[in-house]
Amino acid sequence: MSRFITSLSKVKANSLNLAGTYGFSGTVSGLADETPLVLIQESSISAGTATVSFTSGIDSTYKEYLFIYNNIHPATNGEVDFSFQADTGTNTNYNQTITSTSFRTYHTESDSTAGTDYRTAMDQAQGSSFQKLIDDVGGDNDQSTSGMLRIYNPSSTTFVKHFMAMSNVSGESDISQSWFIAGYFNTTSALTRFQFKLVDAGGDMDDGTIQLFGVV
Repeated sequence: MSRFITSLSKVKANSLNLAGTYGFSGTVSGLADETPLVLIQESSISAGTATVSFTSGIDSTYKEYLFIYNNIHPATNGEVDFSFQADTGTNTNYNQTITSTSFRTYHTESDSTAGTDYRTAMDQAQGSSFQKLIDDVGGDNDQSTSGMLRIYNPSSTTFVKHFMAMSNVSGESDISQSWFIAGYFNTTSALTRFQFKLVDAGGDMDDGTIQLFGVV
């Protein structure tokens, strides 16, 4: 995460009017004209959206991809899980082989239950299903999920492709859950497309945004 934090710090420093606002008269070395995060694509979700796909602007320009998903809201309330998958070349099956691990922390609104646990239902061992990022996203009008997903060196043709995700969700049983998912796509082919959708109870998404950034 250190590179990401450093990158965000550079963006922050470059956006400040140091001389006009703070009377700074020196120089800040190594920060001028840097754009470590590049917005590649943004998808705004409307009612009746089954899948969100990212297929353009994905190439070897970027060493990492950062997805930010904000207030993803399902159309129904229940066993609804937010998930993603990837594919290679011009394939659109979204069934790449994944090995992953998952745990969460949780706390109910009623303060009756809290804890941390490993969740086997959220992991895969050489599976090809959509990888769950969040479990039981609430469908009430005030419930949603937000978080970030990082894909490392997605264009490599030598190594597998690691990923990490951190999310929080307002769950369907009135519970706050923080999810931590990590794993790798067990392929040495470049990842060229990504897709997000709801699984298990499934259904459509009816609100939210997903942004794809390239990290240079």
